[in-house]
Amino acid sequence: MTTPSLPPDFEWGFATASYQIEGAVAEDGRGKSIWDTFCHLEPTRTKGANGDVACDHYHRYEEDLDLLVRYGAKAYRFSISWSRIIPLGGREDALNEKGIAFYNKLIDGLIDRGITPWATLYHWDLPQALHDRYGGWLNVDESQRDFERYARVCFERFGDRVKNWITFNEPWIQAIFGYSTGGNAPGRSSTNSQATEGDSATEPWTAGHSQIMSHARAVAAYNQDFRARQGGKIGISLNGDFYEPWDSQSPQDARAAERRMEFHIGWFANPIFLKKDYPDCMRQQLGDRLPTFTSSDFQILHKAETDFYGMNYYTSQYARRREEPPSTTDYFGNVEELQSNKEGLPVGEESGLHWLRSCPGMFRKHLTRVYRLYGKPIYITENGCPCPGEDEMTRKEAVDDPFRQRYFQTHLDAIAKSITEDGSVISGYFAWSLMDNLEWSDGYGPRFGVTFTDYDTLERTPKKSALLLREFITSRQ
Repeated sequence: MTTPSLPPDFEWGFATASYQIEGAVAEDGRGKSIWDTFCHLEPTRTKGANGDVACDHYHRYEEDLDLLVRYGAKAYRFSISWSRIIPLGGREDALNEKGIAFYNKLIDGLIDRGITPWATLYHWDLPQALHDRYGGWLNVDESQRDFERYARVCFERFGDRVKNWITFNEPWIQAIFGYSTGGNAPGRSSTNSQATEGDSATEPWTAGHSQIMSHARAVAAYNQDFRARQGGKIGISLNGDFYEPWDSQSPQDARAAERRMEFHIGWFANPIFLKKDYPDCMRQQLGDRLPTFTSSDFQILHKAETDFYGMNYYTSQYARRREEPPSTTDYFGNVEELQSNKEGLPVGEESGLHWLRSCPGMFRKHLTRVYRLYGKPIYITENGCPCPGEDEMTRKEAVDDPFRQRYFQTHLDAIAKSITEDGSVISGYFAWSLMDNLEWSDGYGPRFGVTFTDYDTLERTPKKSALLLREFITSRQ
C-alpha cells in the first residue's frame, strides 16, 4: 500500500475512552457514572455487558502505553472519567486525589515515551450523582457550572503537561441516544418501550443546549485563566455523517441532505464556531422545543474561541425527503436515511456493523464541507471500523484484518486529497480504537480495535492494521 501524502507535521495517534477501557469502577474513590447504572439495568440494555473490568486499563496502562510506542504513535487521545476526579461531580463536592494521581501517572507515562497527550474531558460518563441531584444535562444552568469547575480542576492539575484539550465527545450522541431513543445512558425516552421516563420531544434539545454552554464555559475559562501560561489549545469532537441526495436529480433531496447535516452538525457547530443561533431549519421544525440562547449565553460563546474542529467520522448515507410532516420526536430533520440511492447503488462497502459502510470519497467531501463552513483546523479524532464477521472470529483470524487496513488506507488518502486538492487544513488523525473494548450498548461484540483484546485473559495482540499505521507514521519521520 502506498503512503498517503500528508504534511510532515501531521499528528498521528490512537484514541480510547475511559468507561470503555478502564474498569476499576469502584476502586480508589471513583464515583458511579450514568454508564455504571445503565449497564446494570435489568433487563439488560447493553447485551449483558458492563464496564466493571472492561480492558482493565486502570491496572494495565503501562502495557497499553507500550503498545502505543510499538505502533509508532506520536499522540494518544484518552478521556478523563469525571467521577474519578470528582466522585459526586458538583462544584462544591470533594476532589478524589487518588483518581487525579492515576491520570498524572498516565500523562507522565505518555510524556516519558515521547507521546503527546490529548485529553477529552467528557466522553458520555456523567457522574450519576449529578443526574440524581438535578437531572444532569436536563438542567442547563447547574450542569454548565459544574462542568466548568470540573474542567478547571483538570486544567489546574494536568494543564502543565496536557496542551491539547477536547471538551466533549459527540454531544449529538449523548443528547439523542441518551434522551431521545434511550439506547444509551441515561436511557431516557418516550419512544423506547424499555425506558420508564423521559420526553423524546423536548429532552434531547435541552441536553444538547447544556453541552454547548458547558463547552463554552470551559473554553472561556481556559482562555481567560490558563491559555497564557499553559500555551495549549482546546476544541470539541463532533460526530456526523456526510449525506448525498437519494435522487441526484431532485432539488428536494438535495435540500434534505443539507438539512440532515444541519441537524447532525450545525446543531452544535453553528453556535460554537460561528457564534450563531441554531440552524434555521431546526428553528422552523422544532419551534419553542428548541432552547433559546440569551444575550449572556452569547457573551460566553464569544469568549469561547475554540481552536480546532475535532471530527469523528465513520460513514456516509443518502438522504431522501419525507413528504409527511415530521413527528414531534423526529430528530433527523424530516429526512429518510438510506444506504443505497435511487439507482440502487450502495453508499459503500459493508463493514462488521450494519450502519457503517466504507465511503472514503464522501469522507473527502465531508472534510471539505466542514472546513469551508467553519474555517478551523480539523483533527480526525475518531475513524475506524470493525471488519465483516470479526465479532465471530478467533484471535488468529481477527489479527489479519484486510478490510480495516483498506479502510484506513482509503480514508487517509481522502484526507490527503482534501488537503492538497481542496485546500482544507487537516492537522491530525486518531484511529479508533487502540484496542477492542466495550462498544457501549452493543456490548463486547463489535471490535473496532487495532489490537485484539481477549476478554477472558485480557491479553492484547496487535492486528495487522496497527502495523500498517506504524508504517505510515514511521515513513514520515
